Amino acid sequence: MFPPRTSKKPCLSRLCVPVRTRANHLSTQTVTTKDYPAAHEPAADDGASLLSFPVLDAKRRRGSSLATLPGVRHPFWIYVCGVLASFVVIAALSILTGLLITHIALRVHWLAGDDERLVRFLAGHRSSSLTEASLVGSIMAGGVVLPIIAGIAATIAAVAKHWRLAGFLLFALAVESGSYRATTMVVHRHRPEVHRLENLQVDASYPSGHTAASIAIYWGIALLLTSRTSNVAARICIWTVAVLIPVYVAFSRMYRGMHHPLDIAGGVVVGIAALSAMVLVSRAADVRSSMHGSAPK
Repeated sequence: MFPPRTSKKPCLSRLCVPVRTRANHLSTQTVTTKDYPAAHEPAADDGASLLSFPVLDAKRRRGSSLATLPGVRHPFWIYVCGVLASFVVIAALSILTGLLITHIALRVHWLAGDDERLVRFLAGHRSSSLTEASLVGSIMAGGVVLPIIAGIAATIAAVAKHWRLAGFLLFALAVESGSYRATTMVVHRHRPEVHRLENLQVDASYPSGHTAASIAIYWGIALLLTSRTSNVAARICIWTVAVLIPVYVAFSRMYRGMHHPLDIAGGVVVGIAALSAMVLVSRAADVRSSMHGSAPK
């Protein structure tokens, strides 16, 4: 007689996989289906992993307000709208702050005097070696070196099709530079009344574009690098260098008679704002890419 049938249904969450033993006999091994896809996924691309930086990736459980803009669905347009909105907001805040400084704060006699005193001190203690050092500090945050750094990083990332990474430093610098230019067109402050070592527009002292740009690029690089490592010593070293570079740049600009301390402070705000905005924009595009069903890197 045949054994009675049981009503127990086969478990669909398990698979029987044939396995050949050393004695050349076939046997079966049961694995769960949740483990099956992981066992058959291709290995991660080394080139992709080298250019993956968690700081630009969104936390899926939180999302982003930029990713839910009405009428905007594609990650590309989220990114473009985010960059434009960042420029408008940062430029407006920079202009407002500059107007408050020039029309209200500097009318306080002691504050205006203190803001000029440090630059006069530095100008009165110039030497050939310090002048050369200040030139290096200005060059490393100038309009040649930083665009080259951002351009090289963008090219490498674009070749590997990491589009958010390609735009990160490039648009951080663009938002910073655009906000700086917009501010100087509205806020007119004369440069320090000392012998200046550069021939630039006299009434464009606020804010310090060199300081802002150095923060946008060098701190941006530090963010990318430290997001890839959990080593505390490495993070401390990276951020120490990243912080010292804008300090060096700020000293150089004041030494050369190009900016006041308040101008430096304005540049710090613009640089941090531009960098922070691009982090948020990159994460918003990442959220939308998962919602849109695409997977841009």
